[in-house]
Amino acid sequence: MTDSKYFTTTKKGEIFELKAELNSDKKEKKKEAVKKVIASMTVGKDVSALFPDVVNCMQTDNLELKKLVYLYLMNYAKSQPDMAIMAVNTFVKDCEDPNPLIRALAVRTMGCIRVDKITEYLCEPLRKCLKDEDPYVRKTAAVCVAKLHDINAQLVEDQGFLDTLKDLISDSNPMVVANAVAALSEIAESHPSSNLLDLNPQSINKLLTALNECTEWGQIFILDCLANYTPKDDREAQSICERVTPRLSHANSAVVLSAVKVLMKFMEMLSKDLDYYGTLLKKLAPPLVTLLSAEPELQYVALRNINLIVQKRPEILKHEMKVFFVKYNDPIYVKLEKLDIMIRLASQANIAQVLAELKEYATEVDVDFVRKAVRAIGRCAIKVEQSAERCVSTLLDLIQTKVNYVVQEAIVVIKDIFRKYPNKYESVIATLCENLDSLDEPEARAAMIWIVGEYAERIDNADELLESFLEGFHDESTQVQLQLLTAIVKLFLKKPTETQELVQQVLSLATQDSDNPDLRDRGYIYWRLLSTDPVAAKEVVLAEKPLISEETDLIEPTLLDELICYIGTLASVYHKPPSAFVEGGRGVVHKSLPPRTASSESTESPETAPPGAPSGEQPDVIPTQGDLLGDLLNLDLGPPVSGPPLATSSVQMGAVDLLGGGLDSLMGDEPEGIGGPNFVTPPAAAVPANLGAPMGSGLSDLFDLTSGVGTLSGSYVAPKAVWLPAMKAKGLEISGTFTRQVGSISMDLQLTNKALQVMTDFAIQFNRNSFGLAPAAPLQVHAPLSPNQTVDISLPLNTVGSVMKMEPLNNLQVAVKNNIDVFYFSTLYPLHILFVEDGKMDRQMFLATWKDIPNENEAQFQIRDCPLNAEAASSRLQSSNIFTVAKRNVEGQDMLYQSLKLTNGIWVLAELRVQPGNPSLTDLELSLKCRAPEVSQHVYQAYETILKN
Repeated sequence: MTDSKYFTTTKKGEIFELKAELNSDKKEKKKEAVKKVIASMTVGKDVSALFPDVVNCMQTDNLELKKLVYLYLMNYAKSQPDMAIMAVNTFVKDCEDPNPLIRALAVRTMGCIRVDKITEYLCEPLRKCLKDEDPYVRKTAAVCVAKLHDINAQLVEDQGFLDTLKDLISDSNPMVVANAVAALSEIAESHPSSNLLDLNPQSINKLLTALNECTEWGQIFILDCLANYTPKDDREAQSICERVTPRLSHANSAVVLSAVKVLMKFMEMLSKDLDYYGTLLKKLAPPLVTLLSAEPELQYVALRNINLIVQKRPEILKHEMKVFFVKYNDPIYVKLEKLDIMIRLASQANIAQVLAELKEYATEVDVDFVRKAVRAIGRCAIKVEQSAERCVSTLLDLIQTKVNYVVQEAIVVIKDIFRKYPNKYESVIATLCENLDSLDEPEARAAMIWIVGEYAERIDNADELLESFLEGFHDESTQVQLQLLTAIVKLFLKKPTETQELVQQVLSLATQDSDNPDLRDRGYIYWRLLSTDPVAAKEVVLAEKPLISEETDLIEPTLLDELICYIGTLASVYHKPPSAFVEGGRGVVHKSLPPRTASSESTESPETAPPGAPSGEQPDVIPTQGDLLGDLLNLDLGPPVSGPPLATSSVQMGAVDLLGGGLDSLMGDEPEGIGGPNFVTPPAAAVPANLGAPMGSGLSDLFDLTSGVGTLSGSYVAPKAVWLPAMKAKGLEISGTFTRQVGSISMDLQLTNKALQVMTDFAIQFNRNSFGLAPAAPLQVHAPLSPNQTVDISLPLNTVGSVMKMEPLNNLQVAVKNNIDVFYFSTLYPLHILFVEDGKMDRQMFLATWKDIPNENEAQFQIRDCPLNAEAASSRLQSSNIFTVAKRNVEGQDMLYQSLKLTNGIWVLAELRVQPGNPSLTDLELSLKCRAPEVSQHVYQAYETILKN
């Protein structure tokens, strides 16, 4: 008797009956009752009232009954957390049961009960199971750690489960190894910054040994883990490839694709001259071909992956063209994908075969497929020049069939062939013109109009043909209208006497009767060109066109490299990186192929914006009630100056020591007013006299200034970035950057009016921020900003505004008001605009301060590929107020000891290790010490920005 009988009953009062049966003394009756409960639960009835009775049934030796009770527990533990605690004792007992199946079942269920109250009770049983003598229990416990990490990551780390998991990678049982790798990979995905899978040649060797004996899913986990490893040199890459190659003959297509991913990635490191490289290419083809004999859905996934592989390494499948020929019973999605790959593999050697196939496909019944086949013939002509003539004659044969959609596609691709091979196949124009009346699709009509306009001098009745299109001008699509406008202007420039009326008619239709801005703009441009300078018009409109490229639909190389790292996943089917379609909090890591040279760089480095430059995606600012920005709407936006106006040459210091890290106590000889808001260097009138003087000359000593004050060079200025796009600000676009020149900080803004109305009454305000940055004067836009007008403004800033620690530290939230509305945006300012001119410490003070700052405040960074030697680096950093206190040579490397000071009095000390000589590109090591360690990351970004730009 099957279990379907449990699903048929719908009696009322059933719960009471079940309760009685669950408490029965007979084992069989109990089991029947639990089955009924599970059946009710499965069809959606609420049987949570029976929780205590079902939990009582856990005390049994019967494995089947235990499984059913555990299933019930998983379902209802979340809604009955207090009751679920009753089950904890049984779990603990079951984890010590002599039967390994029961131990594993208990630990598996524990991982599935997502109740916070219970998790801490489960740590002890889980720890025992991770060290169990039975591999089945260990492999189950490994997966349980990942589940527990998802519920409470901190608990897992505190209990040391991650270290136990890492130890399991060295387990003697391959399935335990595979599950440990799977669990660590899962945890690492949710914490991309943590280096959980710390792979090294020894651990890779263990994984490769386990690979041969795992189940197929275990092999996939291990292969995916291998794909994240970067071998230290080509020999190690080759050795791994040799041991992964046997997986290519596996029956499971997922294992095959995972193996292909590993090989494609590591092939990057192999030299093309190696014999092994050629052997590997030959070995990769058969498994990919075999995938195409699977069912259509698998074929499609395989074809999408092959599409990427062929773009990266066409030589793998160059002799396998025939397997991509379409079968009559292939579904349309497989046919279209095969066509794509056929064109990618088309070459002089196989073009005859390909063209014969494509001509056959063009007579099929499936319209989409026929269209793509006709288009493919055109792409072959563009790709393989020797076949162009043959392709054109094939297209002409297809036009003779008079099948409407075939004719239209043929005309579209012939236009591209004319672009690629000008003055070669124009003899076919007459045939094309015969089919003018049958064209009803915008793309085909636009292509035909382009041909008539481009070759007007060869077509006797070109004006009549174009006039026939002009009759229904307003009913045409924009694409056709634009093309028609251009074609008639071309015709006028070639035959001015006969077509004057026609050109006036189209220009008035485009400019006066149309409401499409693109069409109107193009119409006005042509009108002005023709009326002011016909010679210039001829040079612009009839200019020689660049030839079109062979492959227009290739994936951009960096994206292709990333997608190769995701072979066998959804990203390879969508042809999009995971970040484009994965939602949620999990950090998506950008992957890239390893460099060809031996390199130890990690392949998984999140793509960061260039340090110091305002990032492209600015953090959104949502003003809250009572927030400075929110209150902006109620303010009379006068000059928001919270201290004395900034003299152009003064060095303003923030009144608040933001992070409590100033070293003033150490600096016995510091001027008294350093903490106050009015500390200023010598009066504004006196400084300009010093500007031209060389550093260290008598004039700079006159004011007892440290070297570097008043140098005209100024610190590095990042290029302007768009901070507020027009679409978010009703037509106002704001770009900008920050500068520091001779002690003055300013925000250089560019305001562009992309709206249709004039903008006036500009004002600006900053939210409280980490360093008290505030405008030192009102935002001065002297004249109203007309539509399409741009104005550049330099807004002086000071650091005497209100202070509030921001996340990230250099985040600045800004509100701009004009006569239309108030707009909010935020940007990241580079920290080096806050490095003050008197930031040079003397040597003794440097040494004492370095020793005084605790070692845990020291941060280490690496600046990769820096083009400067020590002298050049030192002078470039000095122009941004990072001063070299001392320099020495240690073990053949130049060490620069540097100091800088922020506007709020925080000192940062640095040790920069530079390769001597004049290297082209070198890696620098930077150690930073500061009483406010939060600043270190941003100071490092400033270093990197200054040294690399």
